[in-house]
Amino acid sequence: MIGFIMFLVCLALLALGFPVAFTFGGVALIFGLYAEGLHLFQLVAERMFAIMTNVTLMAVPLFIFMGLVLERSGIAEKMLESMGSLFGRVRGGLAVSTVLVGMVLAASTGVVGASVVAMGLIALPVMLKYNYDKRFASGVICASGTLGQIIPPSVILIILGDVLQQPVGDLYRAALVPGLLLVVIYIIYSLALAFFKKDAAPAMPRSDAPLAVQYWAAFKAIVPALTLVVIVLGTVFAGIATPTESAAMGAVGAVVLAMVSGKFRFTMLHQAALETAKISAMVFTILAGATFFSMVFTYTGGDVAVEQIMQHLPGGKWGFIFLTMLVIFLLGFFIDFVEIAYIFVPMIAPILVKLGIDPLWFGILIAVNLQTSFLTPPFGFALFYLRGVAPPSITTLDIYRGVVPFILLQLLALMLVIAFPGMIYLLH
Repeated sequence: MIGFIMFLVCLALLALGFPVAFTFGGVALIFGLYAEGLHLFQLVAERMFAIMTNVTLMAVPLFIFMGLVLERSGIAEKMLESMGSLFGRVRGGLAVSTVLVGMVLAASTGVVGASVVAMGLIALPVMLKYNYDKRFASGVICASGTLGQIIPPSVILIILGDVLQQPVGDLYRAALVPGLLLVVIYIIYSLALAFFKKDAAPAMPRSDAPLAVQYWAAFKAIVPALTLVVIVLGTVFAGIATPTESAAMGAVGAVVLAMVSGKFRFTMLHQAALETAKISAMVFTILAGATFFSMVFTYTGGDVAVEQIMQHLPGGKWGFIFLTMLVIFLLGFFIDFVEIAYIFVPMIAPILVKLGIDPLWFGILIAVNLQTSFLTPPFGFALFYLRGVAPPSITTLDIYRGVVPFILLQLLALMLVIAFPGMIYLLH
């Protein structure tokens, strides 16, 4: 019972607005002292040292740095402008170009915040200028920005690889097809909405520039980012480099692209490094607090209780999958994907083998599910990112209502991955 009380106390404190990492660490300290005494904390230093020396987790700050450099070098802006000129002449074309650029940004950065802010600053004013529905425009930008959660190189896939003890390279290969499936679903929805509700996504006026010039501009804008994606992901898929090594290549490659584009400045590099340090510190502080919490939870018998409950659910394996997906979805309304990955997933990970569930497939289900945590009100981070750059004419309620169809589309993608598990093995 102590473990369950710990978990409920943490959720209550998080709902009251207490910092995540210190909530988990503080609750673990109090309950650990009560249940086991001081001798339990002799293992804490060993756990922290294991985090500090984890080579896989080194990829997290490297990919974050790569994404921030690309975002600040203007590559995202060029892609959005050129893609908009190509697809904007089709009804719903601006939304399609936003989804495609979101896909490229996801594959080249993996940083959701940078993608949402970049597209909010560049694509949203253009959509509003051509009388796009405010809710639809907000929703498509938020949803496209969160593609970095599932399309490699995703930070959450690195974290899940560590938690589920699965090779990150295998998770990257498994996640690519579901990620592209989500892109296709977004595009179909955008075109269908534009077809049936013509005022929601009108076409842009035709450009005076020759079509060949527009294609060449789009080619020049997209090729640098795509080249970096091929190098970073290609080396992982081919087994030439580990995700950490490819992340290091990506970080260097992003700096080189910034130099080639003429946008490299030492102030830009300093800002990217500073922001990387802040985000990485947040992730690893949460990891430290979550590790402390899970250690106390285990020693107080919480893991055994969870295992017994999960193994005796009605429906067996499918009952377990349904319940865990529902819990992760509901937790996404209130806490961040990092906390869910480090707190809830370790509780259920030992049960997977006993129920005969492939951890690789289950990890992809979690990744697709966690993507909704960026969109679900009231604490979805993508909503806050867009709110910070959106004009006053777009209210918070507009953003909330705009993301609802895309949350349902993400749940549709989740059900498709559950129904057709073979899709994750297509690149293996």
